[in-house]
Amino acid sequence: MNARLADRLATIMFWMGAGTVLLILISLLAYILLHGFKSIDWHFLTSPPETIRAGGGIGPQIFNSFYLLFLTMLIVFPIGLLAGIYLAEYAGRNRVTETIRLCIETLTSLPSIVVGLFGLLIFVNKTGWGYSLMAGALALSVINLPLMVRIAEESIRSVSSELREASLALGATRWQTIWRVVLPCALPGLITGGIIASGRVFGEAAALLYTAGMSSPNLNFHHWDITSPTSPLNPFRPAETLAVHIWKINSESLIPDVRRVADGASAVLVLIVLLFNLSARWVGRSVYRRLTAG
Repeated sequence: MNARLADRLATIMFWMGAGTVLLILISLLAYILLHGFKSIDWHFLTSPPETIRAGGGIGPQIFNSFYLLFLTMLIVFPIGLLAGIYLAEYAGRNRVTETIRLCIETLTSLPSIVVGLFGLLIFVNKTGWGYSLMAGALALSVINLPLMVRIAEESIRSVSSELREASLALGATRWQTIWRVVLPCALPGLITGGIIASGRVFGEAAALLYTAGMSSPNLNFHHWDITSPTSPLNPFRPAETLAVHIWKINSESLIPDVRRVADGASAVLVLIVLLFNLSARWVGRSVYRRLTAG
């Protein structure tokens, strides 16, 4: 077999692999969206779910998912950014940093169901909070913090060393160089990574079954006292997210229109996660063009 023939065969195999992945993805999206679009309307997106009768919606579950995302990223982003700065700019190659990186790699590969059981023991039982948004946010922080640390470290390392040297040569301190030169240049990667991590948080279900719970109180969206158990902003109340709701109604099958609700909720979840990924690319490119005047 000559080199030209081998090159063509390899190219064909690569195209076939990429085409197979694309075909599977398009098939899944088409199946979910075609079935789900029939169920989506304004009433479905804003009304609370029904436990016995038909005609329920997913309004509280959507709110719970976004509120849980906000609480989680409020923990993950600053801690992940600080850890990424330390590993990229300050940490040398020694046993301590190697141990930190080993812990990050281990947490990255940890099954979410194990994190959920850990959260049940520590964040639910030991703290006395019970099933709550805060317990779910802390459990999701354990899952997504390693990803954010790696994204922050790689984004900061990708900044050219010449920019650091030029800033230091002009008399800037190391911290001023990091704050005013390195972080602005790494901003597109940080924003993209944060949005991708948000998509992971929004679609998580296994860890939340044991931490945030599988039910929500009757929320009063006109009552914003954060200490009230019926307030939507109370972080210490149980909260069923959209992903958990899909699992719950399919496992219990108590409502007569379970297929309608499951299809519609699945389509909404897929669309939101897809929007996260597309917006990550768009925001990253926009910020990069502004910073580089390209």
